[in-house]
Amino acid sequence: MVEFKIVGEELWARMERAVEKVNERLRKTVRILEDAKVPYAVVGGHAVRAWVAQVDEAALRTTRDVDIMVRPSDFPAMKDAMLAAGFHHRNVSDLDMFVEHPEASARDAVHVVLVGKIERAGDSPNPDFEPLARANDFQTVRLETLVFMKLNANRDKDRVHLRDMISLDLIDRSWPERYPEPLRSRLIEVLNDPDG
Repeated sequence: MVEFKIVGEELWARMERAVEKVNERLRKTVRILEDAKVPYAVVGGHAVRAWVAQVDEAALRTTRDVDIMVRPSDFPAMKDAMLAAGFHHRNVSDLDMFVEHPEASARDAVHVVLVGKIERAGDSPNPDFEPLARANDFQTVRLETLVFMKLNANRDKDRVHLRDMISLDLIDRSWPERYPEPLRSRLIEVLNDPDG
């Protein structure tokens, strides 16, 4: 039987600190890239959070990592800027990431998503991030691009993100026609099973 070993104020502090650390890592990364004038877009769970927050902040989910999309030609400039700011670069299984401490877990990383890269056999290449959606001090992808990426990745967490957006009417039954197969069928499947 598993029991709590960490309880009370220490447990509350750990739960709050975990969310704060990820948010601070995102803010720090965005500042670095903005200052270095590296073209980028926030993608992944934080992009979903930005779009969901437009409708209902109570529907926001936490996310454990930071995903930043850049073009391959801009990756060297990103790497230089991140290293100059004290981050450490890793490449694990052909995935570039930056961590704040050499011993940090990949869960505590800034993951690089490259435009045009095919993440898994059979997937479409990652789309370009322009035109962008600008949110004052950071930029992310347009909703149509984010949905494309979530359909393309097609993991459990991506379908959960899609269901969240469907529940808030950010996505509806008119959307499948915007995408080629197999993305169209994947979206129809999620629309037909909104509760998973």
